[in-house]
Amino acid sequence: MEERDARMLNRLRAGARVYACGEYLAELDPLHRSAILTAALYDRLRRKIAAVEELFAEAGSNWNQTFYFMFFRTLGDKRNQRAYLELARRATYAMVLRERASLHNVEALLFGTSGLLDLYEDDGYTLDLRRDFVYLRSKYAIEPMEASAWDLNRIHPANHPVLRVAQAAAFFAGHDFVMERMLDCRTPEDAARLFGVEASDYWTTHSLPAVKAQEMPRRIGTFKSNLIAINLVSIMQYVYGSRTGNDRLRDRAVTLLERTPAEENVYMRGWRGAGLVARTAFESQALLQLATEYCPAGRCRECPVGVRRIKSPADD
Repeated sequence: MEERDARMLNRLRAGARVYACGEYLAELDPLHRSAILTAALYDRLRRKIAAVEELFAEAGSNWNQTFYFMFFRTLGDKRNQRAYLELARRATYAMVLRERASLHNVEALLFGTSGLLDLYEDDGYTLDLRRDFVYLRSKYAIEPMEASAWDLNRIHPANHPVLRVAQAAAFFAGHDFVMERMLDCRTPEDAARLFGVEASDYWTTHSLPAVKAQEMPRRIGTFKSNLIAINLVSIMQYVYGSRTGNDRLRDRAVTLLERTPAEENVYMRGWRGAGLVARTAFESQALLQLATEYCPAGRCRECPVGVRRIKSPADD
């Protein structure tokens, strides 16, 4: 048995980087495949919960500030995640709440703190933002970020930090009780209605500060709102439900993943090439956990798929 296990482990590790287990998973009966994916999904949830718990402690056990941290953490691409979080730390939720009666003030607060405006020429609109930030900086004793904190290399215009910050300003200026409304989301459509905000009118005709362009999309689209549902809403629901002993809220978080379409990314393309197609975010999050935490390191002996294959005599 030990020799057989070693042979199987070597086979698994040899195919790990090309998701060779995809064909095996695809051919499993639905019950056993679901059990494996569920184990991987909860494994991923535990890792994400730990990240939220760290932010909750940093926020002084304040749920609204924690949500604010998580919103910015989820807002952009992964390579700018630290920069977005740093922006949320310097321009806090309490500051935004005090200024939310004026969208222009919230934009001035966020753009001024981000340092992003330093990268571009000024026009009348951005000059007004800069002037108003001088006052806000003094009022709240803000130390602005360096523009170099942002990675803008080969970034898609729809995901550019400038547009995302403008959308964040519109979101927080346009909504109150955002934590409560987020906890009520049950479907990806609910998330799209809550988070599908439009940046202010200026960004309809500007791709970047002082850079005029033909009409630009300025709304958070379905693709991004689905990612927010997966990486923000479901996680916050699950953590808050766990903290408050609300099992229905935790169930709601998992149901939201089951109702949200699977992500489309390089990992899902890899699994698809190996014969396995994720249908929902529940499945794609499980596969993402396997692809990022187990496959690259050859951790097949600990992987839910590997454990089953090593135990299964049918794979001899």
